[in-house]
Amino acid sequence: MVDTHVEQHRQLADGWARASIFGMADGLVTNVSLMLGIAGAHTDHAGVRLAGIAGLVAGGFSMASGEYLSVRAQKELFEREIEIERRSLAESPAEERLELVDLFESRGVDPELAGKLADELMKDPELALITHTREELGIDPSSVGSPMRAATGSLVAFSFGAMIPLIPWLVTSKGSPIEISVGLGAASAVLLGGGIGRMTGRGVIRSALRFLTISALAAGVTYAIGHFVG
Repeated sequence: MVDTHVEQHRQLADGWARASIFGMADGLVTNVSLMLGIAGAHTDHAGVRLAGIAGLVAGGFSMASGEYLSVRAQKELFEREIEIERRSLAESPAEERLELVDLFESRGVDPELAGKLADELMKDPELALITHTREELGIDPSSVGSPMRAATGSLVAFSFGAMIPLIPWLVTSKGSPIEISVGLGAASAVLLGGGIGRMTGRGVIRSALRFLTISALAAGVTYAIGHFVG
């Protein structure tokens, strides 16, 4: 009896994972820093709350539009390169076959076997295209990114991260719940950093402490600037 081995991988190529993780982290750090900077200037409760809401809305749509434009540009660039390769396969199949042979031989494949593999691949234009684009350009034609998915993930993630330090200012109408806002931000930074460390396999504690340190530094600097300027 032989156990069937199946590897489980996440789909990361279309940009959603990067956009979501970066969006949530950016939302958390940005709004914590923004609100503490405003609070440090001795602004009243309503002013800090308004700043937090403005930071959430403006930052969320800024992140979404930036992700959409960047992933869209990358997608169009990939599609152009793929189309160039597709034309080459149609117009110069012999030269493209030789490229495949040279490619296989450079990987250590026996010359005779390399020729046979190239012949088999050239029988299927789409398979030949996939092989050429993956090996020559590092592009997978089936996964060139989704601008809308990246933008949506970025908007939702940023808004979620930015909402966390804003919660105490929304549920109260007076006073200055800075300590609660900072506590929520710190706890979220630890959880998010730990989650990133778990996903990447780089160590939960190390990643959590790194994210907490960066967040605390950003928030501390903006609070100090707000305090002195205000």
